[in-house]
Amino acid sequence: MSTQPIAIAPDLPNTAAVWFLVGQLGPAGNNGEQAHVPINTAHFTVGRRADASLCLPYRTVSSSHAELITTDHTLTLEDFGSTNGTYVNGERLQGSIELKQDDLVQFADVALRVRRQATEGSTATLKEDEALALVQFDKLMGERQVTPYYQPIIDLTSGETIGYEVLGRSRLFGIETPSAMFRAAAKLNVEVQLSNMLRWEGILQSSSFARPPHLFVNTHPREMCEDGLIESLRDIRNLRPTQAITLEIHEGSITDIERMMALREALTDIDVRLAYDDFGSGQARLLELIKVQPDYLKFDIALIRNIDQASSQQQQLVSTLVYMVRDLGVMSLAEGVETKGEADVCSELGFELGQGFFFGKPAPGTCF
Repeated sequence: MSTQPIAIAPDLPNTAAVWFLVGQLGPAGNNGEQAHVPINTAHFTVGRRADASLCLPYRTVSSSHAELITTDHTLTLEDFGSTNGTYVNGERLQGSIELKQDDLVQFADVALRVRRQATEGSTATLKEDEALALVQFDKLMGERQVTPYYQPIIDLTSGETIGYEVLGRSRLFGIETPSAMFRAAAKLNVEVQLSNMLRWEGILQSSSFARPPHLFVNTHPREMCEDGLIESLRDIRNLRPTQAITLEIHEGSITDIERMMALREALTDIDVRLAYDDFGSGQARLLELIKVQPDYLKFDIALIRNIDQASSQQQQLVSTLVYMVRDLGVMSLAEGVETKGEADVCSELGFELGQGFFFGKPAPGTCF
């Protein structure tokens, strides 16, 4: 199904919130195009006419169907006496109504969800490049247009590659990097869905390797407090029953020991290993490290950068942490190694594994 372009007005109201319509741009039940439409003008019209702010070119939609009106902190919907009606949460609208976050609005048989993005200042506006990024993000999620990149993880003793970390990339303007993707995802409250998709695509597209590689896949902090992570990993394991997989969890996300113990047990059941990422970037969670031991501990780049030029006291501190970790039976990994000097000192300090531009930059699977 094709849709006409969405007309976006150039001027935005000075409000403390930005509103969106999120859903399928097509009749209910059809596999329409997923959209995130910013309501970026004070009088945002909806209808079949080509000059409507949101053009819905379907016979069930009236030429001038309805209007969304934005004022400070509010969004009001008014029906224009449309033939097939405007509905809010299943009830036909008579006149106008103030909308709230997550209300379901239906123009004839086109249903869209109301989303609200709060901003810090009362005069903040949504820039056109941000709106474009959200439209591109919709395309990213709907068409799974991500290109997994793989960065080698090296055994510092043998120099052999023991695995690869999966890093997401895209060719869509404005959301080429993981940070840009997750900024857009945060506006729409779909960080968990994006994180899950990046893992899946990283696993699926690793088939380009000559042999199935050991993959280190990432999580988003929100996945630590929501259900569904283990179920998604179990599905991945069923798809790739023999592939070596390690799940990376940011050190700062490890706050609930009981939940981590349950996660660790579930990972063991499906033969997925565990890594704590960015160790030392903030509060080093030593208690969690002892009670819920990972298989790998990735030392943050801040501890590794210029380690060859650091004082003997700093090097001794890092070495003490490394050997403490090794005594627990956990593999130590130095992240962000960029020079030969850093690599040599990391080996001297006892690190077993290394990762960084010195060993290899992230690249598509076809490059390996």
